This record gives sequence, C-alpha cells and structure tokens, in this order.
Amino acid sequence: MAGDALIVVFAKAPVPGNVKTRLIPALGAEGAALLHAALTERALSTATASGMDVLLCAAPDADHAFFRACAEDFDVPLAGQLANADLGARMLHALRQGLQQYQHVLIVGADCPSLTSHHLRAAARQLASHDVVIGPADDGGYVLIGAARTEPQMFDAIEWGAHDVLARQRDALRRASLDWCEMETLWDVDRPEDLPRLRALTPALEFFWPA
Repeated sequence: MAGDALIVVFAKAPVPGNVKTRLIPALGAEGAALLHAALTERALSTATASGMDVLLCAAPDADHAFFRACAEDFDVPLAGQLANADLGARMLHALRQGLQQYQHVLIVGADCPSLTSHHLRAAARQLASHDVVIGPADDGGYVLIGAARTEPQMFDAIEWGAHDVLARQRDALRRASLDWCEMETLWDVDRPEDLPRLRALTPALEFFWPA
C-alpha cells in the first residue's frame, strides 16, 4: 500500500496577517503565524510517519524559506499549488497530478493535529474500494480528502470556509457520480475556542504559547 499512495500536505506560507486570521485576536498576528508553522511541521511529521510518499504543496508558491527548510528537514519534495485558483481547483490539480504516478492520493491540510498516521493509512486502504475518501471535521468541513479517481466537477459549487463545506462536498461528489466513504470525525484548529484542546494535545505541539 505504501508505494501505491501519495500524501499531499497543503500549506500556506506562515506570513503574519495572512494565516490563521481568526486566531489573531487570541494569539496576535505573529503568534498565529508561528502556530501555523508548528501545525505544518506536525502535519509533515504525521505524514512521513505513515510510511507513504509525501509531497509538500505550498501556497502561494514554493519560494518561502520556511517551505525549503521543511522540505529539507522532513526529506520530502516541494511543489507549488496551482496559481490563481480556488481551493477546489488546486486540490483537483494536485489529485490529478498525483494519480499520474500513484493509484491513490490523499490531501491533508496543516490544521488538524489530531490526525494520526493510523488515520492516513486507514484512509488509503479505503481507496481500494471507493473513488473518494473524506475525513470529516467537527466544524462542518473536512480535514482529509483522497481519491483513486477524479471528475472535473467533483469540487463544484463549494463555498470554501463556509459552515457546510462537507455537505456541499457530498453533493458535488453525487453530481460527479463518484462513490465515497467517510472516516472518523476529527477536530481542527481554526478558532480561539479550538485552542484549549490544542493545548491539551498529546504529544504536545512544539509551540510557545503566549501568556
């Protein structure tokens, strides 16, 4: 299974004011950016621990020094996300590119430190019998999507960042005639109310919490 699957870690450059903006009231712009960097490193650590191949897919491009350092530290290739496109188009592009070389491709973001390598391996196994696998988030979105097959309209009519992303994603998959399965619901880190359980996470996230 490991050689048949690719994990693509989607991440934004940790630029203060551009990432984790909903956490700025709690952490400040600099703190929110540092937290995003720590979460990206956790996502890469989890992905590489799965035993599958990993690609770091960077936005807005792969030029930021943080991305180059991550690629070196975790020994993974680095690529930029599709430019001037919404999240759905970027994910479709990454899935299609990956499926040219792998039977199964998983995309994860840097927002879900509760995701483990066990979850990733289980998701990849589901793609032996399903077109798509989704890892739901408890806020109405999702933390993982993978595919063994794609269709052009599989991300159509989804308002990214809305409270009903997962429901809209299900509708899009139905319209695209793709069958899917859903994994265990996990939590991600988007809002100040997510921070207490992040502080309690085991193993702890390597992040210096502001007073």
